[in-house]
Amino acid sequence: MSSLDWAPLRSIIDNNQSFLISSHVRPDADALGSELGMAAILRAFGKQVTIVNATAPPANLQFLNPDQQVLKLNENIKRESLPAVDVYVVVDTSAWQQLGAMAEVIQSAGKKRVVIDHHVSSDNMGATEFKDTTAAATGELIFEAAEYFGVSFDPPTASALYAAIATDTGWFRFPSTSSSTMRVAAALMDLGASPHELFNYLNEQRSLARVRLGGRVLGRIETSDDGRLAWVYVDATDLKETGAVPSDTEGLVNECLTIAGSEAAFIAVQLPSGQVKISLRSKPPHDVAAVAEQFKGGGHKLASGATLAGPLDEVVNLMKNAFLKMLTEVSVLNAR
Repeated sequence: MSSLDWAPLRSIIDNNQSFLISSHVRPDADALGSELGMAAILRAFGKQVTIVNATAPPANLQFLNPDQQVLKLNENIKRESLPAVDVYVVVDTSAWQQLGAMAEVIQSAGKKRVVIDHHVSSDNMGATEFKDTTAAATGELIFEAAEYFGVSFDPPTASALYAAIATDTGWFRFPSTSSSTMRVAAALMDLGASPHELFNYLNEQRSLARVRLGGRVLGRIETSDDGRLAWVYVDATDLKETGAVPSDTEGLVNECLTIAGSEAAFIAVQLPSGQVKISLRSKPPHDVAAVAEQFKGGGHKLASGATLAGPLDEVVNLMKNAFLKMLTEVSVLNAR
């Protein structure tokens, strides 16, 4: 378990009545699970809770939000209809840019802020911060907070938190997985989370369009620096001709990292807006969070992301050069 002191959060909960929870754009399972878990904690204390993100959960994660607790700004709820709350709680990010349109909402409100996160990248959000970069997932921290407060979870919330932790650890494969992580996972199972059902939802319900996109895109993986770097891109034509959507590219970058000898990888995805989303991955000792931060992104040391202005080919070259610089610097250090 982390060394975080949850007493200040209990004080904030006790002294305020209404809360709005938000997370990063294109919320993943850790973002959604952490939001739902935090909402359950607050409701256990009789608090009013609203969950709003700048973008909707991707289609493959909608099963975590069956009762539509997680709202999309200006679609499920208009900005002018947002409740006036006492506290804004940001989970699974510490960066303003990653909040999208919710950043301005939170900044302009001028209310008390709380951040619960495990990412290395960080802005000064003027918040009471509960952050542990050694935690495997923000969902793990939410579970820890609930234990501290004596709050239990129902099976749907336990399942959402299990999904948060399982996905952020690559189903417990990543170096961030600790014995404490496994104990939390076991406790969530005791509360009703079903690993095989969650794995099926998350990994075995892919659309035909997503499978076709993967076959098309992975056939053009490129490598450099004797295979230490691997990368691939997805353009608007790929999405149009396969019928896929940008969220269907999730996980493709990990395939690049399975190539023997690869140490780092990235995927560049052209979004409908014309911007390019970059997902970065690496193996120890490389730090792709530092690479992402060069482009106003961030995340974990071994898994990060950023969004850049196009065009696509220029972004791919930028990222390739940044990765090769990172690999060269590590090689020089190792040679000393």
